[in-house]
Amino acid sequence: MRKLMGAIVLAALASSPLMSQATAPDPGLEPEPGLKERTASAGDDDYLVPTGTRVPLVLLNSISTKHASPGDLVYLESVFPVVIDGRILIPPGTYISGSVTNVKRTGRIKGRGELYLRFEQMILPNGTIRDLTGRVGSMDGRSPEDFDREEGRIKAESSKGQDTRTVAETTAAGTSIGAIAGAAGGHTGMGLGVGAAAGAAAGLIGVLASRGPEAILEKGTQLDMVLDRDLRFSTEEVTFSDPLRGPNRPDPGPGPDPNRNRRDRGGYGRFPL
Repeated sequence: MRKLMGAIVLAALASSPLMSQATAPDPGLEPEPGLKERTASAGDDDYLVPTGTRVPLVLLNSISTKHASPGDLVYLESVFPVVIDGRILIPPGTYISGSVTNVKRTGRIKGRGELYLRFEQMILPNGTIRDLTGRVGSMDGRSPEDFDREEGRIKAESSKGQDTRTVAETTAAGTSIGAIAGAAGGHTGMGLGVGAAAGAAAGLIGVLASRGPEAILEKGTQLDMVLDRDLRFSTEEVTFSDPLRGPNRPDPGPGPDPNRNRRDRGGYGRFPL
């Protein structure tokens, strides 16, 4: 019995170092000091501007279907801060560049001018640069152009009303001239008919020979850019000395004239008599 008890005691004493060795933490498996803190701070430093965010912009150069072609550059500037989770991520004075993707000129008989734009790059006031994908989300309410929100198409104003006015005015002018000429020759009625027909023909020729209004985005036009993909920034990239002030710049212009296509340019409509 004594031999058996001694064997049990010796076995217990022999196994205790192994147990302590098994339960002791392995120095090689310990996390590197500060690793978790760096990982957490790296995640906390990321700021997300999600897809669908609207950025209010003002146009710094003019674009027209008369002169533009695919690939032409477009320059804009943000005019209102974009705030995410209480922090300004895109301050006023951020520069946006883009390009014309498609152009269609206004036709002589039918067809309205069309413009398509896309936005491609952003430069924050502190020099941070981001490539992006964006589209036009809304147009300046002063602009006479039509905007298709679904297709992002900027379309020239219809000229139907102006064409009708042109023919009516030239017909009236021809009637007056014919009446005077007919009265002088003793044939007032005939003069009225001939003058009216000549005036209407002149007006119709003028409409058919000239193009309708072009689609124009004037300098100073305001529009919204809609982001088509997320943008991420670190804390350093969105740190600004004065995020609400923006850089000093010249006045971009008065913006679009809503009566641009209705203003007479001399004569009658688009065909001077």
